[in-house]
Parts: sequence; C-alpha cells; structure tokens
Amino acid sequence: MTQSCSRCGRTRVRRSRKLVSYALIALVMTMAFVSSSCSGNGNGRVEANGPMITVGVTKVVNKSLGRQITLSSELVPFQEIDVYAKESGYVKKLLVDYGTHVKAGQVMAVLEIPELEAQLQEDQAEIKNAVNQVSRAQHELYRYQAQYKALHLQYTRLNGVFESQPGIVAQQEVDDAEGKDLAASSQVDAGQAALEAAQSQLSVTKAKLAHDQSLFDYSKITAPFSGVVTERYANLGTLVQAGTNSSTQAIPIAKLSQDDLFRLVIPVPESYVRFIHIGDHVNVRVPSLNRTVPGKVARFSVDVKEETRTMHTEVDVLNPGRLLMPGLYADADLTLEQKDDIPCVPLQAVNHQGEQTSVFVVNANGELEERVITLGIQTASDAEVLSGLGAGEQVVVSDRGGLKKGQKVHPEVVPVMQYHEGSQE
Repeated sequence: MTQSCSRCGRTRVRRSRKLVSYALIALVMTMAFVSSSCSGNGNGRVEANGPMITVGVTKVVNKSLGRQITLSSELVPFQEIDVYAKESGYVKKLLVDYGTHVKAGQVMAVLEIPELEAQLQEDQAEIKNAVNQVSRAQHELYRYQAQYKALHLQYTRLNGVFESQPGIVAQQEVDDAEGKDLAASSQVDAGQAALEAAQSQLSVTKAKLAHDQSLFDYSKITAPFSGVVTERYANLGTLVQAGTNSSTQAIPIAKLSQDDLFRLVIPVPESYVRFIHIGDHVNVRVPSLNRTVPGKVARFSVDVKEETRTMHTEVDVLNPGRLLMPGLYADADLTLEQKDDIPCVPLQAVNHQGEQTSVFVVNANGELEERVITLGIQTASDAEVLSGLGAGEQVVVSDRGGLKKGQKVHPEVVPVMQYHEGSQE
C-alpha cells in the first residue's frame, strides 16, 4: 500500500514538471513574438530618422552669356561680270587665261577693227583740211583789215579837210571815200564770219576724231576691277560682236571675279531678324580649308520673304591672302545677344509651373528653399538671373522628384551638362 502511494506521488510530480515546461515554452514564444513586433517598430523609426538625402547642386556664378546661330551658305565674289567688247572685231591679242590675276585697268585683250582704223585716218585728213581752211580765212581777214584801215584813214582825212576848209575837196571825193570805207568794213565782218565758220568746222572734225578714237580705244579691253579670270570664252582670231548690239548674240571675252572680297549670302529666319544689325561681327568657318575668317554684316534686305520666312542678309568677308575661292561652303556664326559678368543658373535647375519659374536653393542650414526667379537671356544650357538669386548660392540640379521645401538635405557639388544650339540651314 505504501509502495503504491509512492508511485502515484512521483507520477504527479512528473506531470507538474511537464505543465511547467509547457508554460515556459509558451511564455518564451509570446516574448519572442512581442520582441519581434517591437523590433519591427524600432526599425521603422531608424529608417525615418536615418541618413539625410544627398542632392546634386551647383553654385550661381557670374559669367558671359550669349546666344548664337549658325547659318550656312556659299561664298560668292563681291563682284562678278562677263567682259564684253564694246565694238565688233577680231581678237588680235589675248592676254589672260583661266586663273589669271589682273588689276583694275589692266589690258585683257586687244581687238583688230579695220573699219575704225580707216575712219581715224579719214578724220585726221579732215582735221588737216579744216586747219588749212582756218589758216586761209585768217589770212583773208588780215587782208580785209589792212584794206579797211587804209581806206578808213583816207576817208577820215578827206572828210576832215572838207569840213575844215570848204571848197578844197569836192563833195564827190568825200562820198567816194566814205563808200569805200564802208565796203572795206563789210569785208572785215565777212572775213571774221568766214574765220569763225572755219574754226567751227575744225572743232567738228576734232570732235569726230575724238569720238572715233574713243571707239577705237575700246579695241583694248581692260579689267574694270581687280580680280581673277574664272572663265575664258574667246581665242585668238575669234570674231566677237559688240556687247551693245542687241540684234546678235554677243560672246564675252572672259568672266572676271573679284577675289579680295566675298559675299556670304545667308537667309536669316524670321524669329532672329530683330537681332541682326549692320556691322555685327561674324565668324565665318570654311570646313574645306579648316579655317575661320572674320566677317561682318554689311547689308540686308529689310524684308522677310513670304515663301521662306527669311531675310536676305549679306556678310562681307575679306580675302587678302587669296585663300578663299568662289563656291566654297561656309558656316556663319552670328551672335544674337551677348552679356558679360551676369549671374547665371543652369537650365537643368529651373522648374516651370505655369508662368512661374523657380529653383530649389540649399540654404546655410542645409534646408531646401523654393525660390521664385526671373530669367533673362537664355542659351541651350544656362539662363541669366534677373532677380531671385545671388552669386554663390547653391541650386539643386539633380532629380527633384519628392523634394519638399524645408527638407534637410546634404548638398554635393556636381558637374552640369553643357549643350550647344544646333545649326540652322
């Protein structure tokens, strides 16, 4: 009996121990669950109060800002003409060829014009005859003047005696002397008129000679300006027609191009017309020669063509070294606007909301400020700041999604991409 009770006591003790073990396991699991839950809440707080966000910034700096456009065209000579003959004739001498450089007034060709040569000889003969006629009329006038002088003196003496001593000289003698005196005076007048007529005829023949000589001088074809011969149309012995003769198809002697000055004719788009001014400096780049030469806006048409919406603009390009050639392709870099030492901000930092323009600024406390700004001149990469920012302030240029004003950030200076405006052709 006593042995049986002892077994029952041991059984109750083992059961009690199992219950305690189960209770301990449940408690540990509950504490683990609670600990896990608390641990999750703690992680959330760490994330909320974790490291500050890093943003890319750049400083507002003063620099020069300008807008440019590039327009392309061909270089053309400032002057280019076909050289024609003024009179018809045969090419006697041809003094130029392709690529010949000539100066203004230099003889390019000599024509043989037999008809004008004969006409000049005839004019010279007529002048010689007219000179003889003048000489003859001059001698006749001298003779008439001498006769008049003698007869007039005789009449004066007779008339004086007749009036001072009546009866010594008859009235008939005085009247005869007076008649001869008047006749001699008329001969003097006639001789004077004949001399003047002969002199006029001499002037006419001299004028005719000068006219024909001028035409004959055109047998020497000269360069109207300095340049280079780019075409030659005639050969020795070629019969060329006068360039002023509309009834025939005249052939030029050569083509002459001015090579010390070129025109670059560019079509300026309508939106840029207001920026073009006479005298503006232009950089002219010639890719085929790998050279850049200076030019300037010399003239423009002051109207916009309806078909293309462009304005005819000409840039003068000097060519003192004769390196440029007609027909070369060139790019003209025109400066539209230019300002120096102005505060600038990258366009990458600018936010646009309707008509309002703003940027995020990192202040001295490391907090974000949303600053409304006013922009001026703009390029493909930067913009002038008229108001709202000062030099040295840091503006955010990185991704601004999720950023809010007043937020604490860590600024890090980063490089800003630079862009260039594309060419207009």
